[in-house]
Amino acid sequence: MNDQYTEADTPEHGRPGRATVLLGGALATVLLAAVGGTVGWVLADPGEPATDPSSVAAPTSSPAGPTGQPTTSRPTAARTTTPPAPPVGGGLTVPPLVGLDFEKARDELHDRRLGWRLVFGTGSGRAVTGTVPAAGTPVRPGTSVRVLVSGPAPEVDVPDMVGEDCAEAADELGERGLFPDYPTGRRGKVTAQVPAADTTAHWNDQVAISCETGKKKTSEAPPPP
Repeated sequence: MNDQYTEADTPEHGRPGRATVLLGGALATVLLAAVGGTVGWVLADPGEPATDPSSVAAPTSSPAGPTGQPTTSRPTAARTTTPPAPPVGGGLTVPPLVGLDFEKARDELHDRRLGWRLVFGTGSGRAVTGTVPAAGTPVRPGTSVRVLVSGPAPEVDVPDMVGEDCAEAADELGERGLFPDYPTGRRGKVTAQVPAADTTAHWNDQVAISCETGKKKTSEAPPPP
C-alpha cells in the first residue's frame, strides 16, 4: 500500500489543486454554453418562420374586448346637420329711410309690401329721423313700420268721394295720408263723408265714409188677425 502523496494531489496553504481548478473551469464552460443555447432558442422562437413586416396584412378587427372576444369596429354614421332656418319674410328687411322725405319713405315701404304709420314731431321739416323697427331688421310682408318725422303733420285737402266705390275711396284717402272710417260698412257706394269734400285736414286724420249697397231690407208682413 502506497502512502505517499504527490504535489499535485496535496493542497498547499489551503489552495485547491491544479486538477480541481481545471475541472471546475470545464464545468462552467459547459453550463454557460447550455444556458446561452436555451436563451437563444427562446428569443429566436424557431417554431415560426421569419416573415417580412411589409407582407403582413393590417388587422381588420380591434383588440379583444373585456370578454376576450375580438370586437369589430363599426363605421360611424355621418352626422346630419340641420339647415339654418330661412330668414323671416324670405330676406325682407326694413329699408334705410332716415333723411328721406316722409312721402318718399312711405312709397319705399309700399313697394316692399310693408305698412306704415307716420309719427310727426314738433320740430320743422319733412325728413325721417328714425324708424321702428330699425333699418335692416328682418320683417314679414304686411308689417307696419313706424316712421318718425321731424316736423308736424302738413295740411291736406279732403277729396270728394261721394258716389265712388267704397274700396276705391279708401285707397284714395290713403294716398293723401288720410285714414278711412266705416260707420255703415265697407261695401257699396259712398253716400256721405265727414269732413266734406274740399275741406282741409292733416295727415293721419280720419274721414268717415258711409257706404251702402243699395239693397234695403224688407220688413215681413204682419200675420193676419
